[in-house]
Amino acid sequence: MVKSMPKDKGLDHTLKILSEGYPYILNRRNTLQSNVFETRLLGERVICLTGKEAAELFYSNDKFRRSDAAPPRVKKTLFGEGGVQGLDGDAHHHRKGMFMSMMSKESLQEIVELTDVAWDKFTTKWEKMDSVKLYEESKKLLTLVACHWTGVPVKDRGVKEFSQELGDMFESAASVGVAHYKSRRSRSNIEKWLIELVEKVRNEEIQVESHKALYAFSTYRDLEGNLLDSKVVAVELLNLLRPIVAISVYITFTALALHHYPKEVEKLKEGDSSLQLFIQEVRRYYPFFPFTSARVNQDFEWQGYSFKEGTLTLLDLYGTNHHPEEWENPDRFSPSRFADWTGNPFDFIPQGGGEFDIGHRCAGEWITIDILKVSLKHMVHHMTYTVPDQDLDYSYSDIPSLPKSGFMMKNVRHVQ
Repeated sequence: MVKSMPKDKGLDHTLKILSEGYPYILNRRNTLQSNVFETRLLGERVICLTGKEAAELFYSNDKFRRSDAAPPRVKKTLFGEGGVQGLDGDAHHHRKGMFMSMMSKESLQEIVELTDVAWDKFTTKWEKMDSVKLYEESKKLLTLVACHWTGVPVKDRGVKEFSQELGDMFESAASVGVAHYKSRRSRSNIEKWLIELVEKVRNEEIQVESHKALYAFSTYRDLEGNLLDSKVVAVELLNLLRPIVAISVYITFTALALHHYPKEVEKLKEGDSSLQLFIQEVRRYYPFFPFTSARVNQDFEWQGYSFKEGTLTLLDLYGTNHHPEEWENPDRFSPSRFADWTGNPFDFIPQGGGEFDIGHRCAGEWITIDILKVSLKHMVHHMTYTVPDQDLDYSYSDIPSLPKSGFMMKNVRHVQ
């Protein structure tokens, strides 16, 4: 028999999800004692899922589709239109292959080396500054890395300006009013510039190394053997550039963790083996992206509940990473928990879940881990700094969430 799905009481919960932010789904899971429940957002019936089993269901390609799931507001700021996030089936698998081709051992090693050089350069610059706002500076650092890695000529726009534009796209993706239109304007300006670059690559007006994304994406052909529309190429290039710069959020939380958990810092000083454990716990513990969306592709039943075609469904990323059934003491910062983690693709999903090659898991997750390992190593072994009094609180209703001060540092010194 089909069971009645638990419901979040009330006519509409749009204001609640905005005010509670990241823990909204997990809070309802705890109240309703269910990993699946129904709510209403903007007048629409929505199913919310959390936990490992629910994540495995959500990434079933036959049961859910992404093509009409993302709100138009988010498409115009965060994702763009025509990108890989909105594809399904063979088209998604083929386009995903374009991104996965950039994740070779050699390409990942290149971004590690670029990040290492950038940290040396920026640390030397920071020595001359009275104070450093790590979040803003790391956006510039990662903009430089992302452009050099993809072959996009950053000198055409300038690191500071470009980092601000890329930041607008993920800082104000779900905002309303002035902030939203600023985000849309930044995306529009960057897309126009990237379209011109793509056309110049195709017309051989500029030379780009063949292993760089600017060249690879400009010459990529779809399932029918056609070049992608140059606007779609621009969107996909931004799907590399924007997430790399967004790692600045994680870098800032990494610094916060170093400040708040000095006993863990002592473990890091003993050697590099603990670096990955630490950054994985940063990615699990701190808020990054709250949830992801899809629509039911066809009617089906799961655990006795009915899922109707077309129903908007949210998978709780933050809540799955803090789920009491999946993690022991989930609200405690404990890097050692990852020493025994099996690498399950559905219980640890800060950037989405599922398999890399055939699913919707973020192709840039390896890049995130590599960049954070280099960044953490520099903060622990290759620089010293003091942390002045400041507001280090962060709000779960802000997306993305960040320490309110941006994490200020003083007396930065480069250590060889």
